[in-house]
Amino acid sequence: MLNRLSDSVVGMFYTLAAFIAWGVLPIYWYFLKGIPAYEIFAHRILWSFLFAAFILLLIGGWPQVKKVLANRVQASWVFLAAVLISANWFIFIWAVTSNHVIGASLGYYINPLLSIALGVIIFREKLNHWKIISLLLAATGVLIMTIQFGQVPWVALIIASTFALYGVVKKVVKVEPLVSVTLETLFILPIVLSYLLFLQVKGTAALGHVSILETIFLLGAGAVTALPLLWFSKGAQKIPLSTIGFLQYINPTIQLLVGIYFFHETFTNTHLISFGFIWVALTLFSLSQINFKRYLQFRPRFKRTSPVIIQECEKSSCQ
Repeated sequence: MLNRLSDSVVGMFYTLAAFIAWGVLPIYWYFLKGIPAYEIFAHRILWSFLFAAFILLLIGGWPQVKKVLANRVQASWVFLAAVLISANWFIFIWAVTSNHVIGASLGYYINPLLSIALGVIIFREKLNHWKIISLLLAATGVLIMTIQFGQVPWVALIIASTFALYGVVKKVVKVEPLVSVTLETLFILPIVLSYLLFLQVKGTAALGHVSILETIFLLGAGAVTALPLLWFSKGAQKIPLSTIGFLQYINPTIQLLVGIYFFHETFTNTHLISFGFIWVALTLFSLSQINFKRYLQFRPRFKRTSPVIIQECEKSSCQ
């Protein structure tokens, strides 16, 4: 019992750490707002690869990388994952450095619901009526924002769609998280290295021409990318998926608050109404994940338990 409780607590700690880190990540990129988003993205890929590759070297994980590369099908899927996560990272960095943090937050709120839709379309997963209502409510929220502002919330939809499709690829091909991060950044590395070398030759590169603080933040881009992913992977092994489902909304909620109170972005009544529809949709979706029938079936069995047996259990702890 104590060991299980300990695993649960440790898992909760790791998972919370990951979602909180992702939530406050816009503040990290804020300190690099003087550097173009393309260049920040390139450094994130470069230093993420070096960080993940170094950890793999320490734990002897490179044979797993070679194994995936030797399998053409797996390598192709990982390459697709690399393209999707790269697009997601770049749009997110651009959103933060262009004062669209609320839009990025909206994207991560929409993401779980879009994942449901993709599950139905691609994997023929079935929906209950609560999940259908959730999707309709979320779509209503996006539609209200589109009509009111006269434009589709592209930032949110691109962030949501790229990450949801990334999740689909991850479901198809099973690769260890650290191995996956290493390969995904490795595939994009030639492009970003060429770009960074071009900037260096041109004399417009940030590295070596910015403040010490900005240099430290650029070099730390790998750690802030890889560590939360490793924390999440560690936590996901120790706590139920339903718990993770509830905790995942910590990330966009923190991002929303950061956008309002740190970046001082405008949160209008239209935002409130649109987010309101999405919050209700997420609440219904989360509740639909709970097996109330199973819970209710458990209670009568407990009530019918003999008082004598209960007393014996109290004495022996019933472990």
